[in-house]
Amino acid sequence: MSGSPRPGGDEGQDTLPFIPRQRPPGPAADEPVAQLALRLEGLIAAAVHPDEIAAIIESDGMTDARISAVYGHPDSFSLAEELYGRVGRRYPSPPAPPPEPWHTHLGSCLLRGLVFALPGLAYVLGAPLLAGPPAALGLPAGTLSLLAGAVTGWVWNQSLSHRAHSWLSLADRPAAVRALRLGAPLGAALSALAAFAVAGPDDLPGAAFAAGQCCYLAAATALLVLGRERALFWALLPLTLGLLPGLPSAAGPLLLLVSLGSAVTLAVRALCAEPAGPGPGGAVSPRLTASVPYGLFGLGAGVLVLYAALGDVFRHGSTGTVAGPSAVALTLSMGPAEWLLHRFRAQSLAGLRGSLSARGFRGSVAVTVLLCLGAYLLVLAALAEAGTGLWPDAPPLDGVGLATLLLIGAVLWTGLLLQSFGAAVAAAVVCCAAALAQTLALVLAAPATTGLMVPGGAAALLAALACVLLGRATAHRP
Repeated sequence: MSGSPRPGGDEGQDTLPFIPRQRPPGPAADEPVAQLALRLEGLIAAAVHPDEIAAIIESDGMTDARISAVYGHPDSFSLAEELYGRVGRRYPSPPAPPPEPWHTHLGSCLLRGLVFALPGLAYVLGAPLLAGPPAALGLPAGTLSLLAGAVTGWVWNQSLSHRAHSWLSLADRPAAVRALRLGAPLGAALSALAAFAVAGPDDLPGAAFAAGQCCYLAAATALLVLGRERALFWALLPLTLGLLPGLPSAAGPLLLLVSLGSAVTLAVRALCAEPAGPGPGGAVSPRLTASVPYGLFGLGAGVLVLYAALGDVFRHGSTGTVAGPSAVALTLSMGPAEWLLHRFRAQSLAGLRGSLSARGFRGSVAVTVLLCLGAYLLVLAALAEAGTGLWPDAPPLDGVGLATLLLIGAVLWTGLLLQSFGAAVAAAVVCCAAALAQTLALVLAAPATTGLMVPGGAAALLAALACVLLGRATAHRP
């Protein structure tokens, strides 16, 4: 500390006497000392000793000559003592702990799970539109249109969602809105064209149902990216009326139209209400090719979910629909899956802070992966059992069916885990390879054990990749 030594003090003394705070009647507001006390009030109130205030005064560039001329004190120590007595002590509140960056509420994730699963009721209500003689692979009429539209829509909307979220991560919400305004209608049109392209002359009702599904997927993508899960939930709520017994046959298509119209209207209103002008600027535009792996992952994941659904179709017979308890269980489980992904993020960061070595951190990550994956599979198994018991005319879920469903769920969750850390290419390659192998096994009528080997191998590979790639501390940097 510069300046003259403390008057009346011993320069060799380490402990300075404590001067209690006083509250004398304040001088006139225009007095120079009063003005200085007002200007430095926050700093003075937090000081525990006048010497802290003296240091502040000296750091402000005040010399003893200026202090004497302006404030009438011989030096900074004398002025600091008066300031210390003028301003009462205020103990600063302890700083709040930083918010956990990966904290999320379980309720919001469960709401998203419901939003993912409720569209499964549309297939029950739309079953009359898909009824007819078996088509290719023994599937019901219209199912090929449904699959073509769904797969095309999944690929497109996964890529669109990633691109919009990329803009949001750059704090450019208007650019994300512009991407959704252009991409959502275009994706709906392309996937609807794919549905009609594979439709036969007797499959037009099924193709119309598939086109409605494509429009819904586009609207749901926009609403979910913009954080409007509640609005989408209310749009899907009319579908639950289809569970009422004795529902007239004409009520099913009407409920579908009401729900679809509500979702599209809400999406249009949400996009129109958002500003889409120029953003903050200065940010580099995300590359279009960066969204391709996310679309491919959506393709692979969609085919695997369809494989689980088609297993239900074959167990139901040729009159079944493309939806079943297994597919609904998978979609409904995406809510808990999302929450567990956030929990993995939080636990891995806690392990990074508490580990004493790189080897210890890798072990901590491996344990966390297994625990979160195990918790997800328990939830998925419970949902599958409950859905099988509640689904109309559903056969019991045998051991092979449950094991296949859990392995497909393991592929999806570990793939989403890698994707959330930016390893989208690895997740997409493994997931698409598994989907291709499952498709070939289905076409070639391979034995049931093949249906276990393919997702089992993919799940083991993805889990190993997660433990290796996420066992590096650099993968967890903000």
